[in-house]
Amino acid sequence: MLSMLLYGLTLGLGAGVSPGPMLVLVIRSSLERGFQAGLRVALAPLASDAPIILVCLLVVSRLPAGFMTWLAIAGGLFVIYLGAETVLKARHATVPGEGPSPVSADFIRAVTANLLNPHPWLFWATVGAPLLVKAWDRNPAEPVAFGVGFYGLLVGSKIGIAWLAAQSRNRLTAGWYRLILLLCGLLLAGVGIVLLYGALHL
Repeated sequence: MLSMLLYGLTLGLGAGVSPGPMLVLVIRSSLERGFQAGLRVALAPLASDAPIILVCLLVVSRLPAGFMTWLAIAGGLFVIYLGAETVLKARHATVPGEGPSPVSADFIRAVTANLLNPHPWLFWATVGAPLLVKAWDRNPAEPVAFGVGFYGLLVGSKIGIAWLAAQSRNRLTAGWYRLILLLCGLLLAGVGIVLLYGALHL
């Protein structure tokens, strides 16, 4: 069981700090509306990964061969949209404040981005689900240990990044804030283009 916990901790930390749409959304939301907004985004995988894991455990092997391709195309387009939205916001952004965005907006945006991102699907289909099935056969407690370690550090690392970003927001001038938002938007768009490129070359 300890080995499964260590597997989970290692993979969770890697997933938590890896560049991608979720990390950029955590930073963007924390800069725009503070730690609470970044926290909501950081918690999104706890909701979005449940159906991904369920599908991968039960039916991924029965899905059409082009499923991942279409998922990657949809995910790439959605992430490009998020990037364009961020770039447009950057043009008129002022010093970050709490903003009028509904509490649920950040969370819903992050859940949608994660569901359309093929990386969680690929991870759970190729690594996570087979690992959990084998662990369950040995000891039902082992998948629990893996899940605690994995999501503890995946979500925990993003919460830490959200806190750091939120702490810096009050020290930013309007010019620096617009620049950081612009870079976040370009990074999101770049990730979306990479996803599209990967989808068309699967």
